[in-house]
Amino acid sequence: MTAGMLFDIRRYAIHDGPGIRTTVFFKGCPLRCAWCHNPESQSPAQELMLRPNRCVSCGACAGVCPQMAIQPVNGRYATDRAACTVCGACADACYADARQIVGREYSVEEVAAVIERDRAFFNQSNGGVTFSGGEPLMQPDFLLALLQACKRAGLHTALDTCGCAAWEQIERVIPYVDLFLYDLKLMDDTGHRFYTGISNRRILDNLHRLSARGAPIWLRMPLIPGVNDAEADLRAAAEFAARLPNPAPLHVLPYHNSAGAKYAGLGLPYRLPAAPAPTQAQLQAAAELFRSYGLNVTLGG
Repeated sequence: MTAGMLFDIRRYAIHDGPGIRTTVFFKGCPLRCAWCHNPESQSPAQELMLRPNRCVSCGACAGVCPQMAIQPVNGRYATDRAACTVCGACADACYADARQIVGREYSVEEVAAVIERDRAFFNQSNGGVTFSGGEPLMQPDFLLALLQACKRAGLHTALDTCGCAAWEQIERVIPYVDLFLYDLKLMDDTGHRFYTGISNRRILDNLHRLSARGAPIWLRMPLIPGVNDAEADLRAAAEFAARLPNPAPLHVLPYHNSAGAKYAGLGLPYRLPAAPAPTQAQLQAAAELFRSYGLNVTLGG
């Protein structure tokens, strides 16, 4: 039985493709985007998420930790992540929900049962299922099995991808994906390496090949002031998108820095704490520049 690691299944989503959708979030991503708003999606393994503002300092977590990784410090309970084995005992004991294990293994049948509950909403809104993450293509067999199950059920499918995968993995899911939501982050390879940790060459090559195959694509570009909003960056993205074999609609997504608490809860550094959200004027200016290249542009979505 095929199984995979997910960190969330979100029902009634309206920003992950057309209509009302159920979005299935895969755990694990090859990128480490400095602006990632789901840092819990990056590691393919289960993780401990802390919510200190919910902690009532009852000490139940320390009492059940088999590794003694939780100790009182100045009236609070600190976790030694190096000693923690993510067994989940502390989360089970925490009635205040200050501790959570992020990530759970699901079977295809379990996910399909959750999706099926929303069929009526899909039918009414021309919606469907979106596989997101993280990067779903990091779990290719599980993704393929889910896509095939959805197509057997007659459901519209979308794949939200950063495009960093072997072309062979992308090619084998093409028959089962009705819409690719494809990230376009930074055109400059040096900048892409700095802000995401990897080169963009495979990503852009895969996008070109996918477009040449005639696959339905929505391009999605986060607009991040100080990172990718310079005119040269925007023009490079516009020129690339306009030269695709089958130019696709481009959705400009406003960056927001609301994920800081998640990084702290996972014990991870947040690289863009001071980056502002783009203003409406900045979003409109970027959209007009893209439209000047003949692109079909939408703000958000």
